[in-house]
Amino acid sequence: MHNIIVRPIITEKSMLDANKSKFTFIVNKNASKKEIKSAVEKLFDVTVVTVSTSMVKGKTRKFGPRRVEQVLSAEKKAMVQLKSGQKIDAFEIGA
Repeated sequence: MHNIIVRPIITEKSMLDANKSKFTFIVNKNASKKEIKSAVEKLFDVTVVTVSTSMVKGKTRKFGPRRVEQVLSAEKKAMVQLKSGQKIDAFEIGA
């Protein structure tokens, strides 16, 4: 279960969506929507309404003194809509 959700995505856009009970995570490439839903519900003790997924293409970077070009691996992103009024503490900003 812990290997399904890799990490949360903390950006300006994801923080704005968090106010609407939408939370974004990087997940395992082979994880299905049902697996993602059950993992989020068990880890954070919330009720998931919908799950949307998308594959994010790997970016090209140049490394080293010879500027060798390498492609970073692709990732799967999941956007989870929770029942209204529910929050996930990982997305809360301390004042």
